[in-house]
Amino acid sequence: MNTTSLDSRTTQQPEDKARQGGVSRYENRLRLATVSPSVLLLLVWMIVPLAMTIYFSTIRYNLLYPGENDFVGLENFYYFITDAGFLAGAANTLILVGSVLLISVVLGVLISVLVDIDFWGRGLVRVMLISPFFIMPTVSALVWKNLLLHPVSGIFAAIWRFFGATPVDWFTHYPMFSIIMIVSWQWLPFAILILMTAMQSLDQEQKDAARLDGAGPLAIFWHITLPHLSRPIAVVVMIETIFLLSVFAEIYTTTSGGPGYETTNLAYLIYNQALLQFDVGMASAGGLIAVVIANIAAFVLIRLIGKNLTDKAS
Repeated sequence: MNTTSLDSRTTQQPEDKARQGGVSRYENRLRLATVSPSVLLLLVWMIVPLAMTIYFSTIRYNLLYPGENDFVGLENFYYFITDAGFLAGAANTLILVGSVLLISVVLGVLISVLVDIDFWGRGLVRVMLISPFFIMPTVSALVWKNLLLHPVSGIFAAIWRFFGATPVDWFTHYPMFSIIMIVSWQWLPFAILILMTAMQSLDQEQKDAARLDGAGPLAIFWHITLPHLSRPIAVVVMIETIFLLSVFAEIYTTTSGGPGYETTNLAYLIYNQALLQFDVGMASAGGLIAVVIANIAAFVLIRLIGKNLTDKAS
């Protein structure tokens, strides 16, 4: 009796394993069939434009002379790098990204700490603080250009005249500073949103214990609040850097890259080569250079964030 039951049990085990393996293979095939269309669409969406960009970057292709499409190899890359606007565009890109990140992180941390305090109307204040992030870049640039920074009818000009001073033509005398103000006004709410959300998970008992031990507000901020915000600050830096490298609408709407190359970044320089000078080959080479720079920046930031998370976990 025992031997027959044991034999039947041993014969059922391979069948159960085979059945389980069959179900697993079926599920894997079903998942693969479900995911494959979206993956293929994403690959086509990315690979086809990238392949066309690489192709155009290796030929002499100008829309004014469509018949000339000779293979030139890396010549377009050389001319783009040695162009008079490349160094200025690269420097302006670094200045813009660095300045906006500094303003976003510093003011974002301070504002998120202030609005974490309970006061009347805090919900409305939070909504008002993050609302500029949902305005389109072109609209925000027009608001700043025509309503705030206009030297004749702008609000800043009215304030200057109220105090007896001469209004400032911001886009003529301080063009890069004006662009930094506009872009910071748009991206500061994103930093506030991330950091303000992170403040909700801060352990209040730890802060209360620090107060009982005699720690002041500055010590609590430096030793408790700021270390708690280090991870969301890293996330803000990474995400904003990726998007700030491609700022275009604010520059196009306000200064058109001028005066000269003072507000020309790499994105606007590529636009200038492609749609103003009609040099598709050089613009494609510039686009690939910008992609490489963006990927290097993203790789470095991801490594820094990964190291930060590892240190936090340990």
